[in-house]
Amino acid sequence: MSSTEDDAGIRDELQAWLTRNWDPDLSVRDWWARVGDAGWTAPHFPLEWGGRGYTRGSQAIVYRAFRAFGAVPPPSGLGMMMAAPTILTHGTPEQVERHVTPIYDGSLAWCQLFSEPGSGSDLAGLTTRATRDGEHWVISGQKVWSSQAMESDYGMLMARTDFDAPKHAGISWFAFRLDQPGVTIRPLREMTGRALFNEVFFDDAVVDDADLIGGLNNGWAVANTTLLFERTGIGGGGGGGGFPPPGTKGGFLDLRAGDAAEMPPPEGNRGLVVSELVDLARRYDRTADPHLRQQLAQVVSLSRIGEWSAARVRAEAARGGNIAGVANIAKNQQTVMMKLAAGTALDILGAEGLLWGDDAPEAGRYAELFNFVRCMSIAGGSDEINKNVIGERALGLPREPNPDKGLPFREVLARTKGTAG
Repeated sequence: MSSTEDDAGIRDELQAWLTRNWDPDLSVRDWWARVGDAGWTAPHFPLEWGGRGYTRGSQAIVYRAFRAFGAVPPPSGLGMMMAAPTILTHGTPEQVERHVTPIYDGSLAWCQLFSEPGSGSDLAGLTTRATRDGEHWVISGQKVWSSQAMESDYGMLMARTDFDAPKHAGISWFAFRLDQPGVTIRPLREMTGRALFNEVFFDDAVVDDADLIGGLNNGWAVANTTLLFERTGIGGGGGGGGFPPPGTKGGFLDLRAGDAAEMPPPEGNRGLVVSELVDLARRYDRTADPHLRQQLAQVVSLSRIGEWSAARVRAEAARGGNIAGVANIAKNQQTVMMKLAAGTALDILGAEGLLWGDDAPEAGRYAELFNFVRCMSIAGGSDEINKNVIGERALGLPREPNPDKGLPFREVLARTKGTAG
């Protein structure tokens, strides 16, 4: 069966399910619980994970089908893209029940608490400290570039639980509750005018030992799972967005589902798809421009290559194999495509495309998008880090020398920062 036939089958099945189950008088909370129970929140997850066993591309198909039907789409966000599959991979059954179920039904929103001011690309150099105190851990330190932290209920927290272990060996991964004393979240204003990113401070905040995922000091392995799903998600065209947003802080859970379905997504929540770019060129009568035609062809080509690469990954996985470095390749390719697409949109609009505000062409949507996609060279792992991973894991190039290998992290800090940590 071709992918087109697969997609049509998903749409037909979903159309029948929505006809039977859509109830605009339910609250968004109750509607999302029904959607999650049916596996539509995570259609690309296997059946044993509460999904429907479809391909990764089914997420976009399902989202569009819900919208076209007039129903509230399934909850999405970073919890769905990264936290849920990480906990499903490394968590205990009790942790899965306690943390993944509220992601599926949209009742809790998540953010990522990985990067720090002194260790961005060098993630394993993090110094946020977790100190054991009975049945919980005390957290002190700082994180930065935490997307949507202001709107989140939980965070995927990496903290150092052993300063005397080697750099990568003394880290643990926690499911961290954000709404508590000792946690301060400050938005970081971007050049788009929005504040998607945040910095987060921990001053003796606490997390239960029961929320340590994957075992003590095994956080680097757990984090690599998180990063794999993040890069795969970005590479597949996802970014953790969606509307309405999940969680307790968005104000949507108790809203009537029919009213929420009629609300248009905010401009900042809409990504740029290839068909929209082609339609824009047609509306502005720019399809005859040979330079723009070449750019459009390149965007379409990159999009198709991404789809074929995803199909290759699925075929390899069905045979029980994997393709080394494929998530990093997909993420970097998506970055190139997003930048090219945003630049092409401004080329179509001409000089007026640089204007912002309600009176600007397309209300300044493409000018804002052009500025936003600059961050994609860093988000989800910088281009340089991804290229290193591709070189080492996919091409078999030798690793760079690491003079700190095997040293206690406390000693590494003393060498590099003049402090014993």
